[in-house]
Amino acid sequence: MGRLRYKGYTGSVEYSEEECTFFGKVLGLRRDGITYEGSSAAEIKQDFEDAIDHYLETCRKQGICPEKPYNGKFVLRMTPDLHGLAAERAAERGESINDFINEAIRAALG
Repeated sequence: MGRLRYKGYTGSVEYSEEECTFFGKVLGLRRDGITYEGSSAAEIKQDFEDAIDHYLETCRKQGICPEKPYNGKFVLRMTPDLHGLAAERAAERGESINDFINEAIRAALG
C-alpha cells in the first residue's frame, strides 16, 4: 500500500484487480471520511488533491473548522509492569515518560 500527502493530509493507495482501479481514503480522521479513486497513479493523485481541496472549501463555506489528522495526542494502554519500567527508565535518564516514549517510537521507526 502506498501513501499520498497534500496540505497536511495523508491518504492510502490500494489497488482493486476486480475493478482495475486505484482507491484510497484520508488517514487519521475520526469525524469526516474522505475517499478518492483513479485508474492511474496520476488520476488517483489528482482525485486525492481535489478531494482535499473540496473538503477544505466545503468547511470554509459552512464556517466549520476542518478536521486535522493526528493532533499529537493519543491514549496508550500498557500493563502496569511495563508502565512502571518505562517510568523508572525515564527517571534514570532524567526525562519525562512522554519524552522517553517519543524517543522509543522514533528509534523503532528508524
